[in-house]
Amino acid sequence: MNKLSVDCDCDSHPADPTMADIGILASFDPVALDQACVDLVYKNKGKDLIKRMESRHAIHTLEHGEEIGLGRRVYNLISIDK
Repeated sequence: MNKLSVDCDCDSHPADPTMADIGILASFDPVALDQACVDLVYKNKGKDLIKRMESRHAIHTLEHGEEIGLGRRVYNLISIDK
């Protein structure tokens, strides 16, 4: 989670990043990984990104992913920083 912008990585001219780098996340569960990213954006008060996610009802993507068995929204965040 670095250089977080309100625009998708696929945008050829994304808006400038508005959040500081949060770190690197990894998981075998894509739904849990995305849920952890969303939670960290809220925890770090990423106002612009939160506004964009909420205006697009982005949480529905995670809810649907869990419903169709792509993964689970429940996760255990483990820090490996020393």
